Amino acid sequence: MATTDRQATTLALAHALSAAERGLAVIPLSRTKLPALRSPHRDDLLSTTGEAGAVTSTGPRCHGECGRLGHGVYDASSDPTRIRELFAAAPWATGYGIACGLPPHHLIGIDLDTKSGTDSSSALRELALRHLFTIPETVVVLTPSGGRHLWLTGPPDVVVPNSAGRLAPGIDIRGAGGYLVGPGSRTDHGLYGAAPATAHLAPAPCPPSLLRLLLPPPRTNHPTPTSTGQHGQGLVQFVLAAHEGQRNTRLFWAACRAYENDIGPALVDPLVEAALGTGLSEREARATIASAARMTGRRP
Repeated sequence: MATTDRQATTLALAHALSAAERGLAVIPLSRTKLPALRSPHRDDLLSTTGEAGAVTSTGPRCHGECGRLGHGVYDASSDPTRIRELFAAAPWATGYGIACGLPPHHLIGIDLDTKSGTDSSSALRELALRHLFTIPETVVVLTPSGGRHLWLTGPPDVVVPNSAGRLAPGIDIRGAGGYLVGPGSRTDHGLYGAAPATAHLAPAPCPPSLLRLLLPPPRTNHPTPTSTGQHGQGLVQFVLAAHEGQRNTRLFWAACRAYENDIGPALVDPLVEAALGTGLSEREARATIASAARMTGRRP
């Protein structure tokens, strides 16, 4: 390993241990901002090809119960001994990630991106004016691309999901199961650093009005038409159980099965309602269902 890489790893570990002293759970990251340790289950995964050649991996959903390292954010710890063990297993790490949603802070990250060509800071200000909240003074991390990460804390009994662009274009949310690149991390694109005036601050509580915007809309239970029978109800439940990252794939699969069993037209609206409940927009849902209809040779 080059001397500069060793120095970057040493600095990343030091910053990670410092974050842990503040009660933040961390994991080592590679220069690509991804977890530095590969999954021990990668050879057990089965790949299935979905719409437009998209590959979805299915396999054991281990969150570290096996006792091995390499489970991403589920490896996160604030214990110094554990952190040193993680970095020792990933000597190529040049950064660290801070797990969101965990006690004691229940961290929520507001990622204001600049790469999409949108003014995410202005979009957040407009949301604040429209919904009557003010972003409090809090930790701000500056990204190499010119973006910003705002650190906020949430209530212990509220689970904030991850989302990308749902709040507004260019605004991503890091919640439970997600992580933020910690200040002091070095990546292929440069260095992450705390804004000087905020480095000493503790993460501030998320304003209630903003917190409500970060939560998914409540799911409504719409009865599945009886003409579709138990099979139709099962397909709707299959879509409702989707997590972020698999919503479109599950919807597409369910719609294909519906059209193959000649219940597609009757199941369109229930499937759309189910997709809305998982966070997809109506436009996305109907486009996915229409694509499934074409794929199976039916008319949407």
